[in-house]
Amino acid sequence: MGCTATDIAAALRAAATVVDEHRDELVELDREIGDGDHGENMKRGFTAVLSTLDTAVPETPGAVLKVAATTLISKVGGAAGPLYGTAFLRAATALGDRSELDGADVAMALRAALEGVQARGKAEQADKTMVDALIPAVAAAEAAKGGSVAEVLAAAADAAEEGANSTVDLVARKGRASYLGERSAGHLDPGARSTALLVRCFAEAAK
Repeated sequence: MGCTATDIAAALRAAATVVDEHRDELVELDREIGDGDHGENMKRGFTAVLSTLDTAVPETPGAVLKVAATTLISKVGGAAGPLYGTAFLRAATALGDRSELDGADVAMALRAALEGVQARGKAEQADKTMVDALIPAVAAAEAAKGGSVAEVLAAAADAAEEGANSTVDLVARKGRASYLGERSAGHLDPGARSTALLVRCFAEAAK
């Protein structure tokens, strides 16, 4: 049994709960090296995704992700809306009209999401951004793509957490944090943290 539109919608509902639970943490992380609005922006975005899905769940996984993408882009301020929105939109496009997803499909969708984020934000590995969580997550997902959706996402989640934690020692080269120069070191990047939280949430939902 593959991953269906209903499963994707359930994962996004779970993500809204996780974002809500970690709002204050993300605000605090962003206050240290950014605008301090990341937690609130993420909460606003996923609350809006939730209410959109409560109206109707589209018929395919890609269509569900596209709804999430357009909602995030229209509702979220700061960098998070365009970046996460682009990630979900690229993933949706890559999946096309598949009605069920297997592990390889999920790995492909994650790859498309990463490419979208990099095209939009121009960040590379070690720039201290969400890309530092996404690049290892995609590599791990692709290495595990012969497995189930749950196995692929579990591998991606472990790698995303490791990648996010690696941002603590980095000096930011992109975004608002880059204005701090060397002072940005010693802080966990909020975008990398929220990325790791979401991938872990999707992995838990896939179980």
